Amino acid sequence: MPLDALMLSRLQFAFTIAFHYLFPPLTIGLGVLLVMMETMFHRTRLPIYGSMARFWTKIFAVNFAMGVATGIVMEFEFGTNWATYSRFVGDVFGSALAAEGIFAFFLESGFLAVLVFGWDRVSPRMHLFSTVMVALGGIFSSIWITVANSWQQTPAGHHLVGEGLMRRAEIVDFWAMVFNPSSVPRLLHVWTGSFLLGAFFVMSISAWYLLRRRHEEFARRSFTLALALGTVGALAAPLTGDIQGKVVAKYQPAKLAAFEGHFHTGEGPAPLYLIGWPDVEAQQVRYGIAIPGLLSFLAHGDLSTPVTGLDRIPRDEWPPVEIPFLSFHLMVGLGLTMLGLVVLAHLLRFGGRLWRQRWLLWVFVFAVLAPYAANLLGWTAAEVGRQPWVVYGLLRTADGLSKSVAAEHVLASILMFGVIYALLFAVWVYVLNDKIQHGPEELTADEPRYAGRGLLATITGLADRSGPSLTQVRKWIARRGPGGKH
Repeated sequence: MPLDALMLSRLQFAFTIAFHYLFPPLTIGLGVLLVMMETMFHRTRLPIYGSMARFWTKIFAVNFAMGVATGIVMEFEFGTNWATYSRFVGDVFGSALAAEGIFAFFLESGFLAVLVFGWDRVSPRMHLFSTVMVALGGIFSSIWITVANSWQQTPAGHHLVGEGLMRRAEIVDFWAMVFNPSSVPRLLHVWTGSFLLGAFFVMSISAWYLLRRRHEEFARRSFTLALALGTVGALAAPLTGDIQGKVVAKYQPAKLAAFEGHFHTGEGPAPLYLIGWPDVEAQQVRYGIAIPGLLSFLAHGDLSTPVTGLDRIPRDEWPPVEIPFLSFHLMVGLGLTMLGLVVLAHLLRFGGRLWRQRWLLWVFVFAVLAPYAANLLGWTAAEVGRQPWVVYGLLRTADGLSKSVAAEHVLASILMFGVIYALLFAVWVYVLNDKIQHGPEELTADEPRYAGRGLLATITGLADRSGPSLTQVRKWIARRGPGGKH
């Protein structure tokens, strides 16, 4: 059987982007948590929050480096495997990715050095500002990447120029491109997924410390802050998902039909399947359990409007139904599971029993796999559900392939990337395990010590690194008393 360059190129891109996407959501979620931790330290001056900020900053830096290293590969794939696609979307992607580099990556990477290395070189206020800038950089990066992807799902603000292989989309309204119908709902859903991953990652490690009876005060406070962010993400995920689902129903009916295994349009309200297996040949969902009318209500807000089924879509424009259906339903199931976990944790925490529930702490140790899987499953459902279009309604995936790419070369590169990514993953796990086993630094009441009074003092070399900390000065004044000699 001859090798298929199209299928191999799709597999290669799916593999590289899935591996890369292990890291950006965690970067966003951890960035928000770092801001929360350092804000608490800035307000309370309690050493435990300084210890938390330092420890999780190390974890953040490792993850950030992995995200950068694994993201570069996809840019080369656009030029080697998907030259026709790159030409078609170049005008749109060029502006969005340039904005991502200027407004996000430089901001994030520029202040990262201050975040990681500036503890004893800048003032507390400057370090907190750097932490906020790094977190915003990750969020800004997600904005422009999501805008580019959303434009492929619901193109807007463009016109087509050229013919044949030289045909391409050209922007005529930049802001219409940015705020295409699916960009904001998709972005909100990406953020909720990132908050969940960051929160469950921190809760997983914190629960492990509590089970081992190590760094218990550190672990309880880290878990509590992460639980707050995880609650926001778990409550927001169904809401943002519902908003995005309505957009999909309006602009991508074939994708929604694949998500729900909805083969026949019908006259009445459409049911929503909770579980089942879509049989494409028989055009029905086998072993299904459904709630009558719920799909119509969620898609259109009433029980009378029919939902477009796959029978209204040309057969050559059907997505592969099984993958979107299973991915979507597993993502929803994992989201509801995470919501149940955070609600249960809150109930036990208010009753003062959370830290004694060893079984639940063990659940949280492994529950970090749920947001990882949910994020990947969500993107799988969205991208496979878009097929056979790489730009919905404008460019088919098969037509975006480079005309000169050889299947043997793509296969060789898949094997090469597989080895490299396996090594990178092993290094990531090793470094994370080393830092987790080592644990946080036990800071005293006088730490962390900030030598400078601001960025200017650091740049000009006027920061006195050997001087007393603010806490020491306050203690000295208190000992001398209001009538003492100064």
